[in-house]
Amino acid sequence: MNTTGSVQRPDGCLLRIRGLFPGLRPSERKVAQYVLDHPEEVVDLSVTELARKSGVSDATIVKFSQRLGYSGYQQFKIMLSRELAQPTKANYGELDPADDLAKVKAKVITMNMTALEETLHTLSDSELERAVEAICSAPVIHLYGVGASGFVALDAEHKFLRINRRCHAFVDSHVQCAMAALLGPGDVAIGISHSGFTQDIVDALRIAREAGATTICITNHFDSPVAAVSDIRLYTAAQEPAFRSGAIASRVAQLSIIDVLFIGVAQRDYDRTLEYLDRTRIAVSQKQRPSGPGKRPAIAPARRSR
Repeated sequence: MNTTGSVQRPDGCLLRIRGLFPGLRPSERKVAQYVLDHPEEVVDLSVTELARKSGVSDATIVKFSQRLGYSGYQQFKIMLSRELAQPTKANYGELDPADDLAKVKAKVITMNMTALEETLHTLSDSELERAVEAICSAPVIHLYGVGASGFVALDAEHKFLRINRRCHAFVDSHVQCAMAALLGPGDVAIGISHSGFTQDIVDALRIAREAGATTICITNHFDSPVAAVSDIRLYTAAQEPAFRSGAIASRVAQLSIIDVLFIGVAQRDYDRTLEYLDRTRIAVSQKQRPSGPGKRPAIAPARRSR
């Protein structure tokens, strides 16, 4: 299933800019950064005024607007103005080393809530449907991730294994490529990369795709190498603060997409899903009991994994 879908873009101007930012040309990044820093001011600026303030040409402003999916600068300003007119939640700003714990709590939780809400509007229902269909019919499911995204891949592996899906998560780049080469038509490979520029994930998805597998990405950026090698694209909309020890909002958004995929797949075979979940729950329930004599819970014979 190597049908490349068109790039999905969210309705919000600012979300589009953030999603496309890493893939913009240097001159376009200047415009993007100015708009992100001064959105209220931009709605009152002419092409020439924004070009001067951004340090680019008038033509770059027009091309930038078209890159976002608008017919031109005027449509971009209209859509930006509508977005700014909508009520906004309190913005607690960037994390700062001097913040006390109360501020950290407010900022981190608000940041995660914002990431989930914006991902809700960014994530395409049609792409989700395609992803669930592909996973449901896949003989084998692979998940590729490195760093924090690797833990998301492992979480997905655990969920799908519990409902008797042949699912494997790989977090080592060499193993990812080697295993991707063994996939075939009907199999599914899911690559997770917040930036969309993680070369290890790009390589693994490309190899899986060349082998005939359906490739799915979970990423934050639309025009990224990971998206380019994916048949199905699931986009998050998480802003990561400059001051952080690791992925925060991005991880929450990625995990939420995994949860949606899991529930979507589980619903397609609801009765057997409940059976598998119950059997696995019973199998591990004895681990939660005090050691000592007792009757082990009965476990029904296993059905063959599809």
